[in-house]
Amino acid sequence: MIWAVVGGIVGLILIFVISWIAMSNGIKVASIKCDEALSGIDVALTKRYDVLTKMVDVVKGYQRHERETLTEIVQLRSGMSMADRQAVNGRMDLLSGQIRLLAENYPELRSSQNFVELQRTIADVEEHLQASRRLYNANVTAYNTKLVTFPSSMVAGSLGAVKKEFFVADDVRRQDVKMNF
Repeated sequence: MIWAVVGGIVGLILIFVISWIAMSNGIKVASIKCDEALSGIDVALTKRYDVLTKMVDVVKGYQRHERETLTEIVQLRSGMSMADRQAVNGRMDLLSGQIRLLAENYPELRSSQNFVELQRTIADVEEHLQASRRLYNANVTAYNTKLVTFPSSMVAGSLGAVKKEFFVADDVRRQDVKMNF
């Protein structure tokens, strides 16, 4: 009889320990997925930078444009906060819109095969960036949910896990883009 009670207690402790480990691993995996998705945003922003740089090179033949402006806008370095990434993204959105408007003003530029191909590439890059943002936010949702739901919230508290920030459009990007040349 005493062995049955001891066995039951040991079994409960074993279940508790295994559950704790599983929840701890789940939180860690969710955090890694958030970091991976954030890296995906950086990859998409870098790709966007490369494409916009090429676009500026093509556009330069039709209107003088300073490369330093684009370089200053895109300073993709590790350690940027989510707010920094969002600010860089907003400035690149404005630049992309200005390039499209410039193309409308120069019909011979629009007919250039290089420009047409770059426009297609920009559309692809923008789609990739949007997908990266959605994936990041989905992973942040899953991670943050683990931090606030019982019983994983207890494990998260013991691990010192903190909520991650969502990638959110700022007020500037929610408004119409006004372009000045």
